[in-house]
Amino acid sequence: MENTANRIILRGTLAGLPEFSHENHGRKFYSFELEVERLSGTADILPVLAPEDVLLAADLFGGCRIEAEGQIRSFNSRTGVGRKLVISVYAERMTTSDREAENCVRLEGAVCKEPVYRKTPLGREICDVMLAVSRPYRRADYIPCILWGRAAQDAAALPVGARLSLEGRLQSRRYVKVLPAGNETRTAYEVSVTQLLPPEEPKPE
Repeated sequence: MENTANRIILRGTLAGLPEFSHENHGRKFYSFELEVERLSGTADILPVLAPEDVLLAADLFGGCRIEAEGQIRSFNSRTGVGRKLVISVYAERMTTSDREAENCVRLEGAVCKEPVYRKTPLGREICDVMLAVSRPYRRADYIPCILWGRAAQDAAALPVGARLSLEGRLQSRRYVKVLPAGNETRTAYEVSVTQLLPPEEPKPE
């Protein structure tokens, strides 16, 4: 069943060939990165995970861009020190395309941590929200979202547990982590929200 509360469409160019990731219940999975241009001309480098059968069904060299449609997934990695939230795009369908780059996300979930509101030195308002998006079998994906301006004000007032629907794009952001052994450059992935949506009406039973 398609999860309509968690949908993403990416259209970009391969930043590297798919590599074997792991096998689960006899199904092989491969990982690769898509380079998706922004309107500004910069690009987001986004991690994609695809089952082998989805890869085989797509002619990866039939067009100049790869289009992947699926969901944003998260899991807690326990490698190294502490836990780290790992974000990737799980591709349910793939094809090639000559159309322009696209990065479109739609999410609906619950605020699972108190929103963090702040202002930049230039006075721009920002709010960070962690959204819990339900998955089948009582599982959930925890997806970092960042809102701006008036939307940041609205999100900052939300209590934990509040429902939130939004549209945006998945972006990559490099930052420097200060560690005892020295500084380390890392990449964070988050949904940059472009629009808050009204909550969907409950379906009649």
